[in-house]
Amino acid sequence: MTSPESSSIDLTTISRTVASLAVGVVHTLERAVVGESRMRTARGNAWEAVCADRARADQRAELDRLVAELAAARAAARDRQPVS
Repeated sequence: MTSPESSSIDLTTISRTVASLAVGVVHTLERAVVGESRMRTARGNAWEAVCADRARADQRAELDRLVAELAAARAAARDRQPVS
């Protein structure tokens, strides 16, 4: 008596299938919760990154300006001290 060939399932196939299903569920859930008009897109993500970079640059510039003011104030205070 011969047994029919058993089909084997590779572990990577299972992982890919589960990952694919999970992505589909998340996408559907996001679409339902957030709404069609507020779905995240690559363009939206890129724009958010650009805005975040600009905000960080503005913060760095403000910090540099404050440090320069502090250094100038310390230098002016040191120059006003009488020499003993």
